[in-house]
Amino acid sequence: MNTDVTPLQAAASLVLVVLVLAVSRWQKLGLEKSVVWAVLRAIVQLIAVGLIFTVIFESDQADLWAWLWVAAMVLASAWVASRRAVGVPGVASSAFVAIGANVAIVLLVVFGLGILDAEPVAVVVIAGITIGNTMPSTVQAALRMSDQLSEQRGEIEAMLSLGFDGPTSTRRQSAQVTSLALVPQIERTKVVGIIALPGAMTGLLLAGADPLDAVLIQLVVMLLVLGSVAVSVTIVTLSIARRALTPDLRVAEWISR
Repeated sequence: MNTDVTPLQAAASLVLVVLVLAVSRWQKLGLEKSVVWAVLRAIVQLIAVGLIFTVIFESDQADLWAWLWVAAMVLASAWVASRRAVGVPGVASSAFVAIGANVAIVLLVVFGLGILDAEPVAVVVIAGITIGNTMPSTVQAALRMSDQLSEQRGEIEAMLSLGFDGPTSTRRQSAQVTSLALVPQIERTKVVGIIALPGAMTGLLLAGADPLDAVLIQLVVMLLVLGSVAVSVTIVTLSIARRALTPDLRVAEWISR
């Protein structure tokens, strides 16, 4: 398999992006800035990661650097979650606990059971797949939960005035947000193999792995990721619901803001 990609070939991948920019400009959709910024960030970040991979995995301390990289990714994901969900208290700590715990479980299953060899590159890749799928749903859940609590504040206060406890008063909002946040991951899981070919399986097939082995490894990763997303979303949603009420069962001030 040829893995040598020239700059010209890489630039050709921008053809659809250029088309989107042209349509946005023509129809005045206002997408140019966000699309260009996303492309530039992706280019810089991926090149940086490639250079770091080269340095780390050629080092005598590759195993140590790989685990430090995983820890850095978990910390970065919690920081990004707090930046995205500005004004929602406790998102960083909740995201750190939820994502960190799930990454630990995924790595324990994948490498502890010998599904993959615990090589530095495999550790970073599996952790990256888990975090990359978990963080967007976690952020979406935090933002949507904040909106739901604000929009339905009157309903929550009415239930509290009728004598319901805190968890019961916010249970409907938690259930709605959790269900909505899980929709993208559930839909991706439903169509895998029929419409979509996942990245891990595709990479193994391109590397020459046996198709059945590639499918089984992808199945393990996919199910672990689905569970990770569900657990993280649930933890963050319930954490925000708990912080939405004061100890004397009043709606917290940050909900109004």
